[in-house]
Amino acid sequence: MSGSAQAAEQLGLPGMPRRLFTATPTRLTTWLDCPRRYRFAYLDRPGPPKGPPWAHNSLGASVHLALAGWHRLEAAERSVEAAGRLLERVWLGDGFRDDEQATAWRVRARDMVMRYVATLDPHEEPLGIERTVATRTETLAVSGRIDRLDLRPGAEDDELVVVDYKTGRHDLTTYDVRSSLALALYALAAARTFRRRCVRVELHHLRSGEVVAHEHTAESLQRHLSRAEAIAVEAGAAEAAYRRGLTDDEADALFPARVSSSCRYCDFVRHCPAGFAAQPPAQPWAAVQEPGS
Repeated sequence: MSGSAQAAEQLGLPGMPRRLFTATPTRLTTWLDCPRRYRFAYLDRPGPPKGPPWAHNSLGASVHLALAGWHRLEAAERSVEAAGRLLERVWLGDGFRDDEQATAWRVRARDMVMRYVATLDPHEEPLGIERTVATRTETLAVSGRIDRLDLRPGAEDDELVVVDYKTGRHDLTTYDVRSSLALALYALAAARTFRRRCVRVELHHLRSGEVVAHEHTAESLQRHLSRAEAIAVEAGAAEAAYRRGLTDDEADALFPARVSSSCRYCDFVRHCPAGFAAQPPAQPWAAVQEPGS
């Protein structure tokens, strides 16, 4: 049975129009990473309480907000200093160990943002900032929000470029950008939304200042799309079974915990015996803690 036919069988109803599986890239990758976390996040109602806020999420959100605000200024106002002021204004201090650590990271985040915008031309206007794009296939409707969407000269005409900001402590590689399901889906959705060619995707690492890029082909984008459809088939079938009703044992079997080192940073690890036993919860500030500090 083809992927489309299988999806129709699992997601649709006999004699009725095919029901699309609606998702964001985050929802799809959550299923891929851990079906148990998927159930906690998207299906259980009421859902289990999340753990405390994470400092690394506060850092990332603050940087994203500052950069989005900077691009929304008039071109004449887009100075390096303005970026620093915006970071100070939107700073989120949740999850840090104490005020001292939060203050130190606010200063570092401000410096990151200022160094980054110093490399940009303030007169260049992105096509979109925090722009939502969407696309659909016979089985899947996917939408997501792109950090920045550029319009740059291409081989034949102006082309779209997907830009995603990263603030994590680990350096990025070409594998990170080439293998990213989210970036590939953003490229496909941007091309459909704006009816322009979009094959280049970039990760901009603000800590190091590095830009890691990849140029997709039609074939590589199709591979990512087929992968997304396969995930939708699996997740959709599990959701349908969940809605019909499951015992606790059946739910645990259908939504297994995939234990890994990332369990330490899962919002729901306290409600997951398998994850908790293997990887006790990290401190909320662990991901911003420098080695040896």
